Amino acid sequence: MIKSTALKQEVQTSEGQLTILKGIDLEIKPGESVAIVGASGSGKSTLLGLLAGLDTPSSGQIYLQGEEITRLDEEQRAQIRGRLVAFVFQNFQLLGSLTALENVMLPLEVRGVEDPATKAREVFARVGLTGREHHYPKQLSGGEQQRVAIARAFASEAPIMFADEPTGNLDTVTGGKIADLLFELNEEAGTTLVLVTHDIRLASRCHRQIVIEAGAIVEPGQ
Repeated sequence: MIKSTALKQEVQTSEGQLTILKGIDLEIKPGESVAIVGASGSGKSTLLGLLAGLDTPSSGQIYLQGEEITRLDEEQRAQIRGRLVAFVFQNFQLLGSLTALENVMLPLEVRGVEDPATKAREVFARVGLTGREHHYPKQLSGGEQQRVAIARAFASEAPIMFADEPTGNLDTVTGGKIADLLFELNEEAGTTLVLVTHDIRLASRCHRQIVIEAGAIVEPGQ
């Protein structure tokens, strides 16, 4: 379960204090897929980063699997992320010095998984990239890089998946294939999926859509 209570995010600017999130109350059930949608600047990516433990809020509480991560320091949050969270980024976030397969292996090695290469190859094949294991990110197309990123995320077997505009940097056809892959793997794994997107077609594939305007939830979805 993912839960936030009275979640606020405020930052200081040259023009004074800017409120990005205005007291977000949210609950996402295990196994649920949820799309967070809204205009640019509405606060949806900020909310996603907070829920994933990548940043800390100005006030409020966040719970992942019943554990309040907002009371933890960065090292403790990193441990929680390593155990519970996988993340797919819009710009892939692959390490250019590692091959595609090594990028998938990395989180497995960090977690101390036995024989990470075999596990990584299984997931690599599942995303349709057999034969591209030893290519570096710069040698792959955008769609292939996102497939590597998705393989890396699912290889970790984390119960919660966050995705920030996972098809945002891809053309329509490639983005559609990536969306199919994301939802197919998510259904097989039974993970909780929370994604931010501008793509209404992508959002409509989720169990519900949460609409944010000016830092507040205006439609919580059903």
